[in-house]
Amino acid sequence: MRAAFWVAAAVVFYSYLGYVVWLWICSRMNPWPLRRGAHLPFVSVVMVVRDEETTLPRKIRNLSALDYPADRIEFVVASDGSKDATNEILADAARADSRWRVLGDAELKGKASRLNEALGAARGEVVLFVDARQEIERNALRLLMENFAEDTVGCASGELMLGDQATGETEKGMGVYWRIEKRIRELESASGSVVGATGALYAARRALLIPLPPETILDDVFLPMHVARHARVVFDERARAWDSPDLGAQREFGRKVRTLTGNYQLLQIAPWLMSVENPLRFRFISHKLMRLVSPFALAVMLVTSALVAQPFYRAAFLLQLFFYALSLIALTRVQRGPVARLANAALTFIVLNTAAVVAFANFLTGRKEVWVR
Repeated sequence: MRAAFWVAAAVVFYSYLGYVVWLWICSRMNPWPLRRGAHLPFVSVVMVVRDEETTLPRKIRNLSALDYPADRIEFVVASDGSKDATNEILADAARADSRWRVLGDAELKGKASRLNEALGAARGEVVLFVDARQEIERNALRLLMENFAEDTVGCASGELMLGDQATGETEKGMGVYWRIEKRIRELESASGSVVGATGALYAARRALLIPLPPETILDDVFLPMHVARHARVVFDERARAWDSPDLGAQREFGRKVRTLTGNYQLLQIAPWLMSVENPLRFRFISHKLMRLVSPFALAVMLVTSALVAQPFYRAAFLLQLFFYALSLIALTRVQRGPVARLANAALTFIVLNTAAVVAFANFLTGRKEVWVR
């Protein structure tokens, strides 16, 4: 029982802190500086949408206003079986601006298949991947392209900010998770390559991209990991996209389950990720897979500490109960102060690990979602 407790504790510690410490040491002992510079390649902005009539007008204005030479950019949008006014809105955009090209039809093929169609139509040297909901800062594209001034860079990821440009990033809930995640990406980039990219804002050299398996859930991991076999994948915190920190508990939970289910799926559709063919194999396991194991390690810690009749383990058991109970405060109206921040962090931790358990069930049953808006 004691051995099981400490093995489980080591798994949880490494998943959430140990890997970060290891990256920090690597970034100090073996830094990999990035030489950015002015660079203006022809860019194809690619986006796949489905039933986005409420967000598309704002997104079209947002993309059209990016600070980038008009003759060096095009917009390729694929609509996947949209039933609302999405197609009409896109058609209007294409009529008003010849840089906009619209693909797709009434058939529901899934995001990955539509991305393949859009990539096949793209003409840019670099492809910028974006989603419909997030707002991209005006200078983000120009900043992101500066990374490609270095020939060794094949993919560059921007930063997702949770909050509002006017008021800044939130400290509540998933904001805590994202700050930790972004710190990991910063350290990965500073010491080599990042495992995956920010789906709302990332770019890659078109020559290094391959078609996605049609069932792919996480294109923003599959494609960067493939690029990493040939070039460097970096993270640029200067290039930012903004998203709402609170899309509703059910919707946010569904998005997280989708992401974690996608991590399981990657092992099926890209088995080379666990082989020597993957130069980021250790980082992939540490960053993506260890978190899938964490909820089971947490369960082992709770059970073993309850069963070992010694003061230390009894105290560990009570501390775990206290931490889990603390999350209940986040469900109340208390929104400020150190206790509320700690409670929000506890709730986020529980939600993430619960999502990992659901993702495991999805993996066992073969259930997956190709669209979670």
